[in-house]
Amino acid sequence: MLSSSRTTRPGTAGSADRIPVVVHAPDPILREGVLGQLRRYPEVELREESASGPGTVALLVDDVLDEAALTRLRRLVRSEGARAVLVVKSLREAELLDVIECGVGAIVWRHEATAPRLAQAVLAAARGDGDLPADLLGRLINQVGTLHRSASGRSGAPASGLTPREVDVLRLVAEGFDTGEIAGKLSYSERTVKNVMHGLTTRLHLRNRAHAVAHALREGYI
Repeated sequence: MLSSSRTTRPGTAGSADRIPVVVHAPDPILREGVLGQLRRYPEVELREESASGPGTVALLVDDVLDEAALTRLRRLVRSEGARAVLVVKSLREAELLDVIECGVGAIVWRHEATAPRLAQAVLAAARGDGDLPADLLGRLINQVGTLHRSASGRSGAPASGLTPREVDVLRLVAEGFDTGEIAGKLSYSERTVKNVMHGLTTRLHLRNRAHAVAHALREGYI
């Protein structure tokens, strides 16, 4: 977890250890409020909106996810290579899978967007981990499960199959366990768990843990 410090000036952490973050918000007051929250964390390197790119975390704040916001998310992740955090008041069922599949691995409800919660989401996004509210994860599982059950002609294993080890890891990811907890439950080392996740996300061109869980659910593995 990122450490909060009001006495340590931003910039005191080594630049190689800091997470570059770009905040996108619909108005300057809201943007400045989020920047003020994140300035408490010297591990965060705040950058201008034009500085999004590979290695940065793009934090997008809005009331609802309209088409313009979804288009911006796709551009930030797919075209510019940023890792995305979405802070939003609500998400409709039809939007949830779109958000995950466009590459957003961390979502924070606006009413829960405290400084520690935002920092947690930024860190998760920077690591390529998933960070979804518990209620949203449940909705994702139900939605993708419904899509899978309603699909026809899906006999046999898909070409982009998962190994039993990958399924075991993803099932625990879907239940909200972190890397250390997964390693303990499966009697693996944390490095093994990380290697499993890296291998399957690279092989299947998945963007993060949340996308991997969505893929496994859609294909009926979990």
